[in-house]
Amino acid sequence: MNFMMSERTDPPEDLIGGGVVVAVVGPSGAGKDSVMNHARERLGDLAKDVSFVRRVITREANRNTEDHDSVDEEKFQRMVAEGAFAAHWFANGLSYGLPVSMDRFVEGGGIVVANVSRAAIVQLRQRYAYVLPVVITAPADVLAERLRKRGREGTEAIAERLKRAEASELAVEGEMTIVNDGTLDEASEKFIAALRKARAWSDVADSL
Repeated sequence: MNFMMSERTDPPEDLIGGGVVVAVVGPSGAGKDSVMNHARERLGDLAKDVSFVRRVITREANRNTEDHDSVDEEKFQRMVAEGAFAAHWFANGLSYGLPVSMDRFVEGGGIVVANVSRAAIVQLRQRYAYVLPVVITAPADVLAERLRKRGREGTEAIAERLKRAEASELAVEGEMTIVNDGTLDEASEKFIAALRKARAWSDVADSL
């Protein structure tokens, strides 16, 4: 794992500094939610410094999806106009938003973890001084098998989804990658290591 942050230690006045935003990205089937949830249960002394963002999504909540705040598209657009989001994007027919309340936690030197689209990283870097992109992924055959086990899509739809995901993969400056093709314990330990590095960076930047 390689860890890179911007070499900027004294953030411009128009960017929110203090803490770090850990922006988690990766294709469907990579196990992002599983890794983050497993890690959250094992944070130990990190728990007080880490906040996992609850997203706003234009999708009805159910037991088979992540825990999120569900709104319709009309309300979502009102929230956009009202400045309710720190970042927002559209993907796979749905609108997603990160609540602006995360600003306060970052300002206080905390580590905010957010599951985002790669496109949202640009928005986050325009708002926050310190952003660490973490890519959680897996080999194509592993992704395909996990998507099949979900039972939400047929073989053709899964192949098309993987094709779209491959086409949309763009390199992000400073990203670190976790290949989730082993045990959940292994992947979550790597993720926790990334959070520890983010906290260490926050401590250094805060003391300068």
